[in-house]
Amino acid sequence: MELQEIEGSFCVCKVENTEQIDFSQAFLFIAKTPDEISVVCKSGDVPSNAIAIEDGWKALRISGILDFGLIGILAKISNLLADARISIFAISTYNTDYILLKAENFDNGLQVLINNGYIVR
Repeated sequence: MELQEIEGSFCVCKVENTEQIDFSQAFLFIAKTPDEISVVCKSGDVPSNAIAIEDGWKALRISGILDFGLIGILAKISNLLADARISIFAISTYNTDYILLKAENFDNGLQVLINNGYIVR
């Protein structure tokens, strides 16, 4: 399986509402539940109304479009990283999955994945 490193630093934050979110950003993920609105964006694009911010993430994208019938892709990656004591923040879109790792664990995480047969570009 091939993974693609996404350039830049990312932030996971919580906002009170979507009014200050710049929807023109190239990378933007929003999740809304009855309890919260979470945003993942480039570190320089944090909405001004963020009420909690966790900065310093780097991102990988699973290359290609994943069929909904595929099983265990994210589970395998997360288990490999968990065994190496590396936490992740995972997000999924219609087409694929993204794995965010804290910057200080990123190189080690890449090595774990490469050692287990993943190709990282």
